[in-house]
Amino acid sequence: MMRKMGTLRRMLYVKGDVMCTMLLLILFCLLLYARQVVVSSGLDRPIWKLEIHGSTSSSRTLLGTNRAKMGQESPEQTPTSPSEPQLPPCKPQSKSIASQPKSKSHVRSKGKSKSRRKNAPTKPTGSLLPTMPPFDFERYLREKDNRNFKLLIDQPQKCHIGGAKRGEDTGFTTAPYMLIAVKSVAADFDKRQVVRRTWGREEGFQNGVSIRTVFLLGVPRNRTALPLWDHLLTYESQTFGDILLWDFEDTFFNLTLKETHFLLWVNSTCPDVKFIFKGDADVYVNVENILEMLKGEKPEEDLFVGDIIIHARPIRRRSSKYYVPEFMYGGGLYPNYAGGGGFVMSGHTARRLSSACQQVELFPIDDVFLGMCLQLIGVKPSRHQGFRTFGIPRPSAAPNLQTFDPCFYRELMVVHSLSVPQIWLMWNLLHDPKLSCRNRTSPTSWAFKWRGNMGQKTEGETDYGEKQVFTTH
Repeated sequence: MMRKMGTLRRMLYVKGDVMCTMLLLILFCLLLYARQVVVSSGLDRPIWKLEIHGSTSSSRTLLGTNRAKMGQESPEQTPTSPSEPQLPPCKPQSKSIASQPKSKSHVRSKGKSKSRRKNAPTKPTGSLLPTMPPFDFERYLREKDNRNFKLLIDQPQKCHIGGAKRGEDTGFTTAPYMLIAVKSVAADFDKRQVVRRTWGREEGFQNGVSIRTVFLLGVPRNRTALPLWDHLLTYESQTFGDILLWDFEDTFFNLTLKETHFLLWVNSTCPDVKFIFKGDADVYVNVENILEMLKGEKPEEDLFVGDIIIHARPIRRRSSKYYVPEFMYGGGLYPNYAGGGGFVMSGHTARRLSSACQQVELFPIDDVFLGMCLQLIGVKPSRHQGFRTFGIPRPSAAPNLQTFDPCFYRELMVVHSLSVPQIWLMWNLLHDPKLSCRNRTSPTSWAFKWRGNMGQKTEGETDYGEKQVFTTH
């Protein structure tokens, strides 16, 4: 009897161990199954993300959230208070694997079967950076006939030189020899200021040559990016007397409006000006060389000189800043036009262009549009080798050649794509009495001569087309 009781007790002990082992195995399998469900459904990834948005555009620049500059217009960003940074509530993020950084669980899930991948959400993956919408060319065509906008800030006495002072109406006016018109935007005060203090200054020229400078602006599209922008331009106009502001949005494709309105302003306010230089704010201009070139030219005759682009084809690549669809321009080639970095024209040509540009349908690229107007009045633009509106390409034979050389810039007229410090530095280097260049007996003299006729095609001239000839310094 005692033997049977011992045997039964041992059997119960064995069955208890087996049952404990079975229970542990079942729990382990349940845990594995639960983990598999969590991994396949993506619930192990954080679905809440705290985003802190800065209040200024500079903070977004440092964080790398600025979008690349393209021809398409970007939507306005949500305004934020510049003095009180806002902390928005937590935002649920998309559960897409493409929009989340890779974690250990993602690495392990690469080997999962296709059936499990099908369980992933079919929702389109969202990008952290908002995509820029394509430019609405159809809307542009519908609204292109709206081409007359109000002049908000004017300079009616800008071309009154001699007996007339600002604010006085003496009836005696003498037009300036050359008018400098610079395309700008409201936020670029630093660029306007460096132009005023360097090549855009209105005094200090030999033989009493009179020069006047104006800046051409439109209304900022994102008015909250520059707080009190209207006050800034009002004070700037009162201080310097050189701001022209029109009531249209200052965008890339509205530069054509800036062109037509400026020509109308010249025709009404400065009709007797002899010559006009028009260019961008990020160029360096040797005004002395331009004045030397204009010696002997007659302001009452047609003249249009610059870096002329010939046989340029419309760009059909949608990612390009200069993309133009076929329904907007169906031709295979553009008319000859000048690079917008800078060109010179006579007052007579400007007055004729003012009338012609009212007849030509608006085109979103202002340089090409002006070429269409020149074609209408039968004026052939002349290319001059001193206008480098596409920068200075380094020669392949001498890749280490230092092109940022004052003696090299001294022989040019217009050089594009320079920063504010580079413009300030180059102007001071060129006007340094200690500057010494080869074959120069007088380092500060303004003598400037080009070999050959002004309108002749230079040796080795090629068509630009879609070539990448832009150079950064």
